[in-house]
Amino acid sequence: MRLSDLALRVLGSLIEKAMATPQSYPLSVNALRSAANQTTNRDPVTAYSEDDISAGLKELAAGELIRAAYARRSSTPKYEHLLDQHLEISDAEVAVLGVLMLRGPQTMGELRQRTERLHAFDEIGDVAATLDRLADHPFGALAVEMDRQPGQKETRWAHLLGAEEPSVGAPVEVPTTTPTPDGGGEAGQSEMAALREEVRSLRAEVEAVTARLDQLHTSR
Repeated sequence: MRLSDLALRVLGSLIEKAMATPQSYPLSVNALRSAANQTTNRDPVTAYSEDDISAGLKELAAGELIRAAYARRSSTPKYEHLLDQHLEISDAEVAVLGVLMLRGPQTMGELRQRTERLHAFDEIGDVAATLDRLADHPFGALAVEMDRQPGQKETRWAHLLGAEEPSVGAPVEVPTTTPTPDGGGEAGQSEMAALREEVRSLRAEVEAVTARLDQLHTSR
């Protein structure tokens, strides 16, 4: 299964809304456009048109990953994903794949926080077990663990549903002449990478708190 970035964003949006806001699911093309172009919980942020979303839906339909549903007395189709049926995977696995589609490669800690509204993992070990199942799926690997980059404390995981496979073993090369906090050199590069990792971790914590507040507000 090799999907375009557009199809992945549409599929990831369907997964997110199905699990986080089932009361407003399935989604129309217009609702899907809004979901795909959200400025939160998306990386990168996009500006897809309705024609783009329709093209993404067409690609997903060709792979039997979605189906159209019609409300009574309505001619406007709404769409729901069939990823769990197509790949025979659990809700936990669907949630992890959905977040990876929407946010790119992430650590297990980030995945645990960012899947909270979709599927609650009691322990980090549950996330690890889910990723292991995806990596060893009978139909072929659906996720892969990437090599830890210089300055990173944890490895990141990526899905394998895209048109291009993620680079697993090639570290990012940074020119030694790049200015760094300590004046340059390998030590400075490591310090800068560590600071970036800390910022990512803090951002994930803020997103988790925001998600909890949104959930409390919705439940009132």
